[in-house]
Amino acid sequence: MDLKNYELVVGLEVHAELNTASKIYCSCRNAFGMEVNTQCCPVCMGMPGTLPTLNEKVVEYAAKMGYALNCTINSVSKQDRKNYFYPDLPKAYQISQFDKPLCEHGWVELDNGKKIRLTRIHIEEDAGKLVHERGDTYVDYNRAGVPLIEIVTEPDFRSIDEVREYVEKLQILMKYIGVSDAKMQEGSLRCDVNISVRPAGSDALGTRTEIKNMNSFTYIARAMEYEMARQIDLLESGEPVVQETLRYNVDTGETESMRGKEDAQDYRYFREPDLVAIAVSPEEVEALRSALPELPDQKYARYTGELGLPAEDARLLTKYRRAAEFFDAASQGMANPKPAANLILGSIFRYLETDSAKEDFRLPFDAAEFQKLLVFLNDGKIRMNLAKSTLEKMLETGKPVSELLSADDLSGVDENALRAACEAAISANPAAAADYRAGKEKAVKALIGAVMKATKGRADAVKAEALLVSLLKN
Repeated sequence: MDLKNYELVVGLEVHAELNTASKIYCSCRNAFGMEVNTQCCPVCMGMPGTLPTLNEKVVEYAAKMGYALNCTINSVSKQDRKNYFYPDLPKAYQISQFDKPLCEHGWVELDNGKKIRLTRIHIEEDAGKLVHERGDTYVDYNRAGVPLIEIVTEPDFRSIDEVREYVEKLQILMKYIGVSDAKMQEGSLRCDVNISVRPAGSDALGTRTEIKNMNSFTYIARAMEYEMARQIDLLESGEPVVQETLRYNVDTGETESMRGKEDAQDYRYFREPDLVAIAVSPEEVEALRSALPELPDQKYARYTGELGLPAEDARLLTKYRRAAEFFDAASQGMANPKPAANLILGSIFRYLETDSAKEDFRLPFDAAEFQKLLVFLNDGKIRMNLAKSTLEKMLETGKPVSELLSADDLSGVDENALRAACEAAISANPAAAADYRAGKEKAVKALIGAVMKATKGRADAVKAEALLVSLLKN
């Protein structure tokens, strides 16, 4: 099997649970991890005689996402019944949107400039959750009626890396605008992967399969790798690829058939008779646009363009909204914002060890206190190594800069004291001095370190190196 002879073709359906206070069609609490079947009512359990009422916040959140993804927000859309039978679907149908969705025709730009086309974004209700225990299956209806948006792409992906980047961008964007926590490990962000292969150079689409409910970047990659290889093996052996819905078995590393792949006609869509049309005025769209924060791509462009940050630094900062906001507040008015970025990505990110900690970004001091440290650094009153050690003490103790930096710290090191420290470093480290004189220029680093230690980080490292080199050569 030669993968180079084939091209991967993928389209995605990303489902995100919206973090509204209540469910989409009833007043039940929308919360994760609650006791089984305690967050449900006759409406979300589909009891006879109940009627749904649309949560206005769901439309607002979905429209926000649509605007952020360059979609057209339709002034009028409707809701439809999607009919299918599954044990976790109490009504035997799902309220969704079919031919008139809320948002259409957007795009997401990847880092390489490629635009992934979005077909639509629509709202719908989630189903319940099947719980398998000791050979029996139970249903938890807490999740039934949780509001979802489904973001559907065209089959524009040609690699696993493109899929990963796209889903990561969606995840970050949802957190930025506050519509979803997008926690894949909790199932609030899930991905259906529609995948096919075709001979390299062909324009025809192959028969696709759909891998359902992927909620891990690692497993998405592994499932795609396996399914691509499986389909190529079938084609090369002269067997057809069957259109079907698959699950990924994490234990075997293989995809497994769940059922035949449905088409739209199989769901017998028809307009939901118990709900009126959704109308969104131009004024409401403009209000949503105005309420949006600076988006990740916009922040990235500003950081790399206006502020001159390295691309990787800008990427890491924009990944976490609160970290980016902290950086913006602390570096405001600074002629050189790079030290702020370096300290956040270094000392502060080491302090906030996990992704969730970086997202929460809880520190024992605020951006204004951090800025005081930056002012001393940018004004040349302290050096970067002293700034780092002071920041680490701030993180450990929560004490303000004024208590951690003494008058001596801020006074720097005069020329006489610097010379004395350099001479002492050479005397105390004869081996490093000998190595430098023998032509090993990197040996001076050890001597600089000794000087900085002796001066408690107050010395200018550049001046110290120049003086050390001069003393060693004489």
